[in-house]
Amino acid sequence: MDASSELIHSLLPIFLVGTLGANMLVLGLIEGSAEALAMFVKVFSGALSDYWGRRKPLAVLGYGLGAVAKPLFALAGSADLIFGARLIDRIGKGIRGAPRDALVADLTPLQLRGAAFGLRQALDTVGAFLGPVLAVVLMLAFANDFRTVFWFASIPAGLCVVLLVFGVKEPEKKATRSTSNPISKQQLRMLSKSYWTVVTLGALFTLARFSEAFLIMRAQTGGLEAAWTPLVLVVMGVAYAAFAYPFGALADTWPHQRLLALGLITLIAADLLMAFHDQGSGLWAGVILWGLHMALTQGLFATMVAATAPENMRGTAFGFFNLCSGATLLMASALAGALWHAVGPHATFLSGALIALLTLGAVWLSPTLTQPNAP
Repeated sequence: MDASSELIHSLLPIFLVGTLGANMLVLGLIEGSAEALAMFVKVFSGALSDYWGRRKPLAVLGYGLGAVAKPLFALAGSADLIFGARLIDRIGKGIRGAPRDALVADLTPLQLRGAAFGLRQALDTVGAFLGPVLAVVLMLAFANDFRTVFWFASIPAGLCVVLLVFGVKEPEKKATRSTSNPISKQQLRMLSKSYWTVVTLGALFTLARFSEAFLIMRAQTGGLEAAWTPLVLVVMGVAYAAFAYPFGALADTWPHQRLLALGLITLIAADLLMAFHDQGSGLWAGVILWGLHMALTQGLFATMVAATAPENMRGTAFGFFNLCSGATLLMASALAGALWHAVGPHATFLSGALIALLTLGAVWLSPTLTQPNAP
């Protein structure tokens, strides 16, 4: 599914701005709203998976909606229709996200959970790498015909749903599953102070990390041709995929606070490089560092949520984590688009670096975060 989604997303900013005539503020609002909606939906799908005691049916529904949405991008003739397609696609992502992460935790031994989430993130990123590669190849083969290229995204999306239906088996329902409303006030009291600290830090971190669409547009401002702009996500994806598993495994032995701080420092460096470079080695170094910060932090946050939530509340815990992150992601992408439109791209990336620096201070001042399971 990531291969399918990123095939489209790696070209969508150029298609929106260059072909459909949208401005950067509209791009930021579409990207922020779509990703925020996905995170909002996760809280309900996660809670439902806890109440129901089953994860797979919700995952199938979510991946199915993602597959259905893909042809709509090829048919869209305006930014409004692109917005609708993005919302359907991200609703699917929201429905599947928390149950899928909870299922990973259900199936994984405690001492290997960081490695498991790192592996899942690495495999996600392999798809996110293949999608932009296919986008470049297809754009060159079909003379920059965006709509024809978008049709090809339906193929891996359909294969994903088939694989999930026939290839994944979830464990038998356990007696520890929630039997009451998992988002009631009484149930939410079961989530510890440590968990809510993780949620707060995750929201602050997301505020510092806007959509990757702005990376693509930064390269385009430096003169990179439309057919080659997906290479931005390819380079970022290689760095992300190569290090997601080892950094995930490191979360089983290193203090989480240290790893999160390292991820923020890496993000600050990426933002500063792209604030002052739109081409050449400075731009590509920033893209690589962006991928490294994702590898350091995305699996880590999943590990931290799983470590601080009761087993029968994991779906709900992942859902609320994503709900809070979604609210800040909408603000982050809207702010990034507004600054780009009003001041310029350098303002977008400098603001990201400043927010990341403030978040770094919050990490060091926060209570000790969840500690690794191994000594």
